[in-house]
Amino acid sequence: MEQHLYEAEHQAFRELCKEFLAREAVPFNDAWEKAGIVDREVWRKAGAAGLLGMDVDEAYGGGGQRDFRFNAVLVEEIVAAGASGLGFGLHNDVVAPYLTELATDEQKKRWLPGFCSGDIVTAIAMSEPGAGSDLAGIRTTAVRDGDSWVLNGQKTFITNGEMADLVIVVAKTDAARGAHGISLFAVETGTPGFSRGRRLEKVGLKANDTAELFFDDCRIPADHLLGQENQGFYHLMANLPRERLGIAVAAVAAAEHILGITLEYARTREAFGRPIGRFQHNRFLLAELDTEVTIARTFLNACILEQNAGRLSVVDAAKAKWWTTELQNKVADRCVQLHGGYGFMLEYPVAKAWLNSRVQTIYGGTTEIMKEIIGRGLGL
Repeated sequence: MEQHLYEAEHQAFRELCKEFLAREAVPFNDAWEKAGIVDREVWRKAGAAGLLGMDVDEAYGGGGQRDFRFNAVLVEEIVAAGASGLGFGLHNDVVAPYLTELATDEQKKRWLPGFCSGDIVTAIAMSEPGAGSDLAGIRTTAVRDGDSWVLNGQKTFITNGEMADLVIVVAKTDAARGAHGISLFAVETGTPGFSRGRRLEKVGLKANDTAELFFDDCRIPADHLLGQENQGFYHLMANLPRERLGIAVAAVAAAEHILGITLEYARTREAFGRPIGRFQHNRFLLAELDTEVTIARTFLNACILEQNAGRLSVVDAAKAKWWTTELQNKVADRCVQLHGGYGFMLEYPVAKAWLNSRVQTIYGGTTEIMKEIIGRGLGL
């Protein structure tokens, strides 16, 4: 089915992304996976190429394009290049709106130029050892003390956590109010009391640094509060649909990429004297996967347009997030099976894609949480 989401300017941006990734990421990806982290310089090169802060105002060095299609193109090309260590999606899709929509003019002047140039790498710290999807369960606290806030607590599973220069931290400022008593704080690297733990070793996404963060009487200036005190829950709820849409973009791109690899394999790999794609079971399976991926792409494209129009609902974002990520895992699993023994070999892209797919149904809100959101939207 012909899709009509992207226009000429997006296709030109796609070519820019492809050229950048082929030059600055693909040759180094194996080394990054072994190291567990990418080279810091690739962030600055991405900033210079215009791949960071596409929707940040030009006054701060951004692209000034309030069009999520540019974000989607970059994520799709990162997935196609297999450059799983590049945390640009979290930086652009998740963190950016907290800074562009909630930051004061002074905060914007302080952080957005570096955000766009790649001199400031960002992360967001929600999850804790004892609290993931349940924001009411977080234990990190922030207490006002004169012209400062004092943070205490621990965060885990933080993408870009080791490299980040600026972390948006979710903390309780009014414990009696549960999830409705949390606030957001911008914490800079080098702040006394802010430290990082071990680099977490994951099943997949090997080159993407994921870390534990610790706050031990971490004192930050009062003006590092992001948004309104005790309004953090509402700030998060306003931005989570965009985060989940970004995950869905990666899911559909991965499913399309894995399926494309497998179709080529099925046309050329022979068994019993004929290509394996000629066997009815395999042909029907690939037909089923191709149909479902097309359906996913069609719904995703509609969601992207809704996001651009400012209408993407929490429920529709939840639908996109859970269904596309579950489909990504299904496609990856079936395609590994179709590759046979080679599908279990890491030198084959399908094996890495299978490993990298698994987390998609977990972070950004698990499939179960997404269904809960949808169910409540049905009045149940």
